[in-house]
Amino acid sequence: MADRNVVVEIVTPERIVYSEPADFVVVPGIEGYLGILPLHAPIVSGLNIGVLKVIKEGKETKVAISGGFMEVNDNKAVILADTAERADEIDVDRAQAARERAEQRLASRSPDIDVIRAELALRRAMARLTASGK
Repeated sequence: MADRNVVVEIVTPERIVYSEPADFVVVPGIEGYLGILPLHAPIVSGLNIGVLKVIKEGKETKVAISGGFMEVNDNKAVILADTAERADEIDVDRAQAARERAEQRLASRSPDIDVIRAELALRRAMARLTASGK
């Protein structure tokens, strides 16, 4: 059984978001999405804003993350995320409002707008909405 699962831990500075064995995990790496299966070779990777997916017994759990790091070693994937929200925890109305604010800031092209910050806010809001299925 131990070789048929990879232990997945998703941790933020505030809490443990997920800690269970899984069949497969997909993470938004800096260079693109990475799939981690049981007995994966050791790896350390930076993570991007996106949706992390954990598959366990055919059931998919989605988690919106806003960057961080992942280490895979000894059949365990530890994700240290800046922020992480499971799909069922996401306030969809708040995420939609954040997306709209970021889009308005980017559309205004005002000289006092921090474009990079607005783009990151938009990406975080879109990841939250994607994870929630909206």
